[in-house]
Amino acid sequence: MNKISIIAVCIGALAVTACSSDVKRTPGKIYMPDMAYSRAVETYSDPRELQAEGINYNARPVAGTVARGEEVIYKQPADTTGGYMASAALKNPLPLLNEVDSKEAERLYLINCGICHGTKLDGNGPLYKGGDGPFPAKPATLVGDPLYAAMAEGTMFYSITYGRNLMGPHASQLSPKQRWMVVHYIKAKQREASGESAPVAAEAAPAADSTAK
Repeated sequence: MNKISIIAVCIGALAVTACSSDVKRTPGKIYMPDMAYSRAVETYSDPRELQAEGINYNARPVAGTVARGEEVIYKQPADTTGGYMASAALKNPLPLLNEVDSKEAERLYLINCGICHGTKLDGNGPLYKGGDGPFPAKPATLVGDPLYAAMAEGTMFYSITYGRNLMGPHASQLSPKQRWMVVHYIKAKQREASGESAPVAAEAAPAADSTAK
């Protein structure tokens, strides 16, 4: 029998063996069966049906857990007045801005706040324009008004996040980190106007992505 015949016989035998219904195939031993055969839970599954199958699922977060990116501390309460008052206890979690971050904070302020509060933080932005602008009510004077000079950092953050009076919320425009940077910038300008010495900032660092949470 020549080589071609031998190869043909081997291929034929292999094909017959592969197609045989008597061959039992198993995946072998599974190291972590609970992961290999996980019981997936759909978002809109009926908890009663799952519980009937022995799956404890009620579509609620685990007690004490926090969703990634959720601002639990700053969550708008039903009592908005109470939330505004309580926000005074919040402290700015960011360190004092170095030169690089101060430039970024100024940029964020000018883009998002300057149109109302003005480049000099005097409440005379393009929308008011000394009373000649399209906005009839003068925005808050952030520098020069004792009321805002005494405003707590947390209260500023709360106001930027949820809005206050005629000012709209900016949580969709600015990340939490960016809002705190703007608060730092406003406070720095207030200290500068009052002649108060500025606290020592951290050493200059490479520019960070201010969109990060």
